[in-house]
Amino acid sequence: MRSVPGAGSDGSASAEASTIHRVRRVLAIRPFRRLWGVTYLCSVADWLNLLALTSLSTKLLSNYTAQNFAFVGVVLTNLLPGLLFAPIGGILADRFDRRKVMVVCDFLRCGFLLSIAIVGAPWWLFVANFLVGCCSIMWIPSKDAAVPNLLRRPDQVETANQLGLVMTYGLAVITAAGANALILGANTTFHLFQGSTADLYIAKIVVVINGLLYLTSGILIATRIPELSLRDVHKLPDQKVKNADEEKFGFGDMVRDGLRFVKSTPLVRGLLIGAFGAFAAGGAVVASAKPYSSSLLAGDAAFNLLVLAVFLGLATGMALAPKLARRLPHDRLFGISIVVAGLSLVIIALSPHLAISVIAVALTGFCAGIAFLTGVTIIGSRVEDAIRGRVNAIYQSMLKIVLFGSTIVTPALIGLVRPHQINVWGSPVTIDGTRPVMIGGGLLAVLLGVIAYRQMDDRRSEKILTDLRNALRRAPRRVNGFLIALEGTTAINTASQAARLSRWLGTGTRPVVLAADPALDERRFRSLISDASLTGARAQALVAAAVRAELVEREIQPALDAGSVVVMERFVDSPLAHLCTIAGLDVGELEGLADWATGKLRPDLTVLLDAEPGQREQNSSVSVNDQWRVQHLLAEMAAADPDRYVVVDADGTDDEVAARVRTAVLAVFVGRLSGLAPSEPAERPELDHSTHAVATADVVEGAVAEAELAPAQEVSEVDAK
Repeated sequence: MRSVPGAGSDGSASAEASTIHRVRRVLAIRPFRRLWGVTYLCSVADWLNLLALTSLSTKLLSNYTAQNFAFVGVVLTNLLPGLLFAPIGGILADRFDRRKVMVVCDFLRCGFLLSIAIVGAPWWLFVANFLVGCCSIMWIPSKDAAVPNLLRRPDQVETANQLGLVMTYGLAVITAAGANALILGANTTFHLFQGSTADLYIAKIVVVINGLLYLTSGILIATRIPELSLRDVHKLPDQKVKNADEEKFGFGDMVRDGLRFVKSTPLVRGLLIGAFGAFAAGGAVVASAKPYSSSLLAGDAAFNLLVLAVFLGLATGMALAPKLARRLPHDRLFGISIVVAGLSLVIIALSPHLAISVIAVALTGFCAGIAFLTGVTIIGSRVEDAIRGRVNAIYQSMLKIVLFGSTIVTPALIGLVRPHQINVWGSPVTIDGTRPVMIGGGLLAVLLGVIAYRQMDDRRSEKILTDLRNALRRAPRRVNGFLIALEGTTAINTASQAARLSRWLGTGTRPVVLAADPALDERRFRSLISDASLTGARAQALVAAAVRAELVEREIQPALDAGSVVVMERFVDSPLAHLCTIAGLDVGELEGLADWATGKLRPDLTVLLDAEPGQREQNSSVSVNDQWRVQHLLAEMAAADPDRYVVVDADGTDDEVAARVRTAVLAVFVGRLSGLAPSEPAERPELDHSTHAVATADVVEGAVAEAELAPAQEVSEVDAK
């Protein structure tokens, strides 16, 4: 594959693979596997820190009222750094070596926790916990920004994020709770400490163990994961932001540069707008969950059931997000999930019965899980490495700030409405402040979700309803980009015209990628066949299909998913026609093989170069007679599918043929693909829909005529020989 200036091939691949297979491929990468283990240690330490410091603070405080505020104090002092200093963590991640930042933060966290056990003063417990939170808020952006550089391909970012979330909010929580229970229960069973201070000593031991976990993490990062220092492993096309260490930016410059990047990048701007709506709605749900469950008149069991439903929905959404992303582009999936979450929140507010509320709450959690995972995936795979740390920090800080703010404001808003009961279908329902608050939060999420969708969607020609229909039908999503194939009887013509067309398209605003038929690389293709001792036509067809499948999965599909225009010479039709006519293989069997190899991927436009056979290719055994037969079959393909083909007269100079190809491409894509071609008056003829229809009818008619004349021309050529 050859890149054209302004082209790129990043994006998330849509290869159909099971979840287990995707997870195994990601965990097979040693640096990521080690970082995953470190994430486990730090996540266990984070949750254990919450439990241990809460327990220790109650032991250090003698006042009953102060003990009641111990848990709140530990939570607030741990969250406050995220509200105040989160952008600084992003700046450190983009400015300095991320591995060194993580090591220093781990060592500092260990030191602060050990000092809590040594000092033993309540005031220092909260101060040190605040400092531990500051180190954590510096550690997380560096880790998140480094993950994509450890992976082999950008499409693995989504699976890596899934594994990280499962570890942080699943296995780590269970391990921390279990470890805390075992340590506390050990003294009860074995009586290691006696007297009134026994519980205090046990709480300090837990804090010390917690600090040692951070110390272990820092040592592992420093000695076993040097790859965390890598930068720009998967460099994005048309990179706007240069590395801070190259430009020697100051902190103020980096802040301004980050804000300027967010303001000038619709994808990131829409992501943050949608995230604001989603987090605000989430905070409203969290703060109003308990009084809302009471309004359903179902007792405390209703609250527990609603909490269970939302977390099951979250887990399910995070698990199914990659499958949905194979049918919907990430930018569309993000906006749609926020809109649906807002609508389901409105349903919750209007629900008269617990059963309806449980289903709607589960749907809200499901969409929230999809939105969160999709958001971090977009940051990891679509944001430049030089700015990724700051965007991650903004995303994480917005999560904390908006959730924190909405959780505080919501109770005050709920108190403005006086509860009263009404009857709905014979059942009493309590109307209180929770319902208008939820309606307001849902409408806000819908509004910001729509704005985010309009910001992030690149105005691709495919309608959103088509994408949704494909998702519901469990069909692979239509590609974001466009695939243009050039077919013909000779590789010389297709290679030359594909290169010219891609250069011309590359001067437009859309990224362009030029792909070549792998079978045209005679040395590579012949080596595959000779190494395997393959002489039969069927075996060679299978090898050609395998090589083409690799090209589609590794190069073409990711480029299309990234919104690029891919120009491919001899995609399927020409090789298929050669194998059918020269090797005598069955057309139906070869079409089925091609569909399987390419995942039924077909070009949006196939340009058939209609050149008069008579010139034998270099190093080729294809005779002129065989060329006539191939041309006849290609003409039949064009006549059978006129909506996807245009036939271009390929007789004349290369410049003349290139001009005809450009005109045909513009005629087909007029009004459908903005930024396809340069805005040059001489190169962009004004074509309305009637001109498009006439052009299409002309080329189809020419294809049919060519198909009818080809047999006679073939006979004449044979007689002449």
